[in-house]
Amino acid sequence: MASSNRNVTLTGLARRFVDDGLLDEDTAKDAFIQASQNRIPLITYLTQNQLADSSKLAFSAAMEFGVSVLDLDSFLPEMMPEKAVDEKLVRKHNALPLYKRGNRLFIAVSDPTNIQALDEIKFNTGLSTDAILVDDAKLRSHIDKYLESQDSTMGDLDDADLEGVETESGDQDDDGAVATTEVDDAPIVKYVNKMLLDAIRGGASDIHFEPYEKTYRVRYRTDGILKEISRPSIKLAPKISARIKIMAQLDISERRVPQDGRIKMKLSKTKAIDFRINTLPTLWGEKIVLRILDPSQAKLGIDVLGYEEDQKQLYMDALAQPQGMILVTGPTGSGKTVSLYTGLNILNTPGINISTAEDPAEINLEGINQVNVNTRVGLGFAEALRAFLRQDPDVIMVGEIRDLETANIAIKAAQTGHLVLSTLHTNSAAETLTRMMNMGVPAFNIATSVSLIIAQRLGRRLCSCKQPLDVPKDVLLKEGFTQEQIDTGFTLYSPKGCDKCSGGYKGRVGIYEVVKITDELAKHDYGRSQLH
Repeated sequence: MASSNRNVTLTGLARRFVDDGLLDEDTAKDAFIQASQNRIPLITYLTQNQLADSSKLAFSAAMEFGVSVLDLDSFLPEMMPEKAVDEKLVRKHNALPLYKRGNRLFIAVSDPTNIQALDEIKFNTGLSTDAILVDDAKLRSHIDKYLESQDSTMGDLDDADLEGVETESGDQDDDGAVATTEVDDAPIVKYVNKMLLDAIRGGASDIHFEPYEKTYRVRYRTDGILKEISRPSIKLAPKISARIKIMAQLDISERRVPQDGRIKMKLSKTKAIDFRINTLPTLWGEKIVLRILDPSQAKLGIDVLGYEEDQKQLYMDALAQPQGMILVTGPTGSGKTVSLYTGLNILNTPGINISTAEDPAEINLEGINQVNVNTRVGLGFAEALRAFLRQDPDVIMVGEIRDLETANIAIKAAQTGHLVLSTLHTNSAAETLTRMMNMGVPAFNIATSVSLIIAQRLGRRLCSCKQPLDVPKDVLLKEGFTQEQIDTGFTLYSPKGCDKCSGGYKGRVGIYEVVKITDELAKHDYGRSQLH
């Protein structure tokens, strides 16, 4: 290729990029030839092949043509005209309609020399077109969002792999049937189904439907981080809300108080996904959050949760005991439920009676007696635990120990021949003992009942596109690394980002602190509490 470059004379943008130090001469000539052969703008080719930084390319092009660069991240999406330009043209020319003023349509482009795009859009729309220079990488990202939002208003969405949607409760009443008819709008049904299916495919844990004064957005929580996915028209907010509430068999006429419900989506004859739904009245409508509950996650097996071998053995040993208490601690969303259900799945055999009290039951497992607590009718954790003790239990799981009454009953159960599993919200394993004593539980009861404490977090895992990170030795020492560790040599990595991940991260890994309450530790904590 280098020999064929000798006859190429660089002019215009290509020459400007070389002069500004963004490309060397040979790379610029190669890129110019390849972009011409593929019939794509030079800037797009350079950005897609990561030959130069897109923001620097935009600045250099702006200097060449004497124009300014618009930051698309600061541009309001609601200003973009709906269906102004055919999707095929938007994709073909990498051109985004920004706003319309009279008979003029302003188009965001990353290459100001792309006159063909403006001419073709002008011919198809009948409007005069003006180009506005933007960053190519941001342009392609915003084009994806724009086209997704256009699909939300009417598009024909493919839901062929959606076998059916079931709900937890029984048949709908007459009012529900009428309401279903009112919101049985095919595009809305397809849009909601697509959002649920895309969230499952993308490995999201939560879906947020959020109304604001002039906008409506949908976000997925993936790997612990919320990311905006779609911006349907604010006019569709009531229909989207009503559709989700119909699916969960909630009261669509009640918009003043929060409501809870569930949806079961059958992906195939053998696989179904549960969604836990909560609605919340806000200033501009109902915000709806769906927690995605995959029963298969509870059957992953302890080997894939990320425990070290010694930590796994401590957990297995505690599960093998006929009595005692296992506490799993950590903030919301740290994977406590999966850890508990993994343990229950190991214990779930025909010879053992297992009962759980949860708020609400997140994962349904056959062979386990699960109870949803309902404080409105007087069924709290304490009441459920009392009932369990009259049901000949072997293993009891309490969703969360929130108060002294629940803690005392759970501890008594652990002391009288039952294995008890539960959660607490503390920041570390050591703080769990202090938290229980602050609740009012006597130290001797904690010492004789708690057998294992697991504190956990979920950390984002770097994607395979990770890149080495050079960190000075003094920084490593300051962060806790020893000189011996530094001398042995290791490589630190930082996120890079590719089309297979989100910001350089893909998936999460469990980080655990597992503490066995030994006789020595029990005596130490009991003696220390006596001194205080």
